[in-house]
Amino acid sequence: MHRIRIAIAGLAVATTVAALTAAPTHADKLESGGSTGLAAVFMVNPVQSSGDQTLRDQKDSATAVPASEYATVTLRNLDGSGYLSGDWANVRSTTGNQAHSDTNNFFYDRSQDQFEQVMGYFWINQAQEYLQSLGFGSSLSPILKRPFDVRINQNGIDNSYMWDKKDLIRLGKGGVDDAEDAEVIVHEYGHAVHHDQVPGFGRSFDAGAIGESFGDYLAVSVGLDAARDNAWPVLAAESCPMDWDATSYDPTAPHCIRNFHTGFTIQNHPENWGIHGVGQIWSQALWEIRLGYVERGLTTEAWDTTLISSQFDYAPDTTFQAAAQATYEEALARDGAEAAELVSEKFAARGITF
Repeated sequence: MHRIRIAIAGLAVATTVAALTAAPTHADKLESGGSTGLAAVFMVNPVQSSGDQTLRDQKDSATAVPASEYATVTLRNLDGSGYLSGDWANVRSTTGNQAHSDTNNFFYDRSQDQFEQVMGYFWINQAQEYLQSLGFGSSLSPILKRPFDVRINQNGIDNSYMWDKKDLIRLGKGGVDDAEDAEVIVHEYGHAVHHDQVPGFGRSFDAGAIGESFGDYLAVSVGLDAARDNAWPVLAAESCPMDWDATSYDPTAPHCIRNFHTGFTIQNHPENWGIHGVGQIWSQALWEIRLGYVERGLTTEAWDTTLISSQFDYAPDTTFQAAAQATYEEALARDGAEAAELVSEKFAARGITF
């Protein structure tokens, strides 16, 4: 693979900004001290929203991404301090000046460090709200129902990671800075989800691969949910995560860090694949089950709820087979025999039987 993302266990557009800043009316402007604000973000990422595979970073140039690929959104659950801090996400430290607004309006373009801070806050909050919309924290056990720290552009390298013992995500820079792509942000939050459900998750090769693939899957699912709710365009392949970030290291369009359609099995895949490569086998099963739920008149939310619920029963050093069986049993209990058979069938197609 071109690069990795890891969970550490234990350890143009001057006019764009003007247009975006002018977007809120006087009635829309909010005072700090409130729990909501307004901001500009990418609609997941500009490759997904535009379908333009020729977009490139151009050294953080504001003009590299058209104004049309930004959206004005509501920032929710802010703590009223005027900073990007709230119930579910805290931008704790960053390269560059900390974003602050006396009016809770956070409008920047990608040439400004504060834009990535806004992306970090918005998408972590979005991911937590998605989990809660599925019932986690109300009818189901809570997951990460607490503020989670986000540190932007502090690695000095083009890589990101989640650190469970410190309850934080660090998002790297270089090429397309990682916090410019919502799917990178939510992928790392996916690692935090696993560790919150099963402390120490990832102690075997299979568990590590499952962790990487679930991060990819959750990133895509949260992004598609936000796109649907906000009527954002989705003009790139849904099963191709991080397609803006990947323009910096995947030379072939469509640009993907990984994908959900390799066709490989656990018995038949490239010998040099590590957990990120092998994880694509698991994520293909997750994706095909998602599509199968829809074909059977069930919802993607039903599948996501079943999948995430099943993860409470994964061991920290689980095997593919044991995790697939736990997922099957959860599908049988929640969604019925036909759904459970679908789960079994799609895992078996990837060489995972139990």
